[in-house]
Amino acid sequence: MSTRPPAPTFKPFNLTLIQLGQISADKAANLKHARDMIRRAANDEGTNGNTQGRPDLIVLPVSFSPLHPSQRSAKDPTRVTLQECFNSPYGHVHFPVYAESIGFRKGEKYDIDASQSESVKMLSEAAKTEGVWLLGGSIPEKDPSDGNVYNTSTVYSPQGELVATHRKVHLFDIDIPGKITFKESETLTGGSTTNFFDTEFARVGLGICYDVRFPELAAISARCQVLIYPGAFNMTTGPLHWELLQRARAVDNQVYFSMCSPARDLTAGYHAWGHSLVVDPMGSKLVEAEDGEAILHTRIDPKTFNDARAGIPVTVQRRFDVYPDVSEGL
Repeated sequence: MSTRPPAPTFKPFNLTLIQLGQISADKAANLKHARDMIRRAANDEGTNGNTQGRPDLIVLPVSFSPLHPSQRSAKDPTRVTLQECFNSPYGHVHFPVYAESIGFRKGEKYDIDASQSESVKMLSEAAKTEGVWLLGGSIPEKDPSDGNVYNTSTVYSPQGELVATHRKVHLFDIDIPGKITFKESETLTGGSTTNFFDTEFARVGLGICYDVRFPELAAISARCQVLIYPGAFNMTTGPLHWELLQRARAVDNQVYFSMCSPARDLTAGYHAWGHSLVVDPMGSKLVEAEDGEAILHTRIDPKTFNDARAGIPVTVQRRFDVYPDVSEGL
């Protein structure tokens, strides 16, 4: 049996997504712009849905500034590099420069002052100054113990404490002939843990982008009440699957589900779909961005969560005696 403590009592709270734009090769400028947008979001600027008061939890996206089209492979011009880290461009050339050492260990208090990560220090200060929970999108993280580079989300309490991280589990290695090719595994290492964090109002499960295509991860995280995956779908997969996958994960697991995207930049080699979104446990959209930079606010109501699980009780009707181990297959 699990020794994990029970989830906090689910209470109403205000969720804010920052669909961040203006990401460039200038790391200091990226951090400054992100900090300014956090300040704006905390002061209730942006598009308001049904919120009541200031945000309780603010989410940054995985953002990107891929190589300019002139830097694409001459052998394969459809092959571009994707960046899912709000503080930097992405690619073999960039990661040695932009990857930061975090050194977080679950269950151990993290010393912000001693951190080697500029991004962690900025995000910690922002959470503490604004008095909010902050899910800081993701940054390229280099683990000094093995030299591997990860795409990592970090989470901060209103006291500025780093309380959780998530390393992207599933790497985006795809090839859609004539359209787009990615192979993140050439640069990144996949994470190997599931992760969540507890607030005074909810338990929040974590994922990053491509993780959304794997329902097993969301099913494991369904003990949470809210799942948030910063992500950046492209103009091929975005129109097809961005909304569909989020509504599916929400309905499958009867949770609130959200993905926070970067804004679309048509001057870059990779064009994000945008459309940051929050979906309730019945699959209804609560708030959605368009493709530009935006701040979105919405109210998360436990009543919808409780009603969904009471009316269609799939969470207590699963037959683990029939499918105890998905990895075994048929």
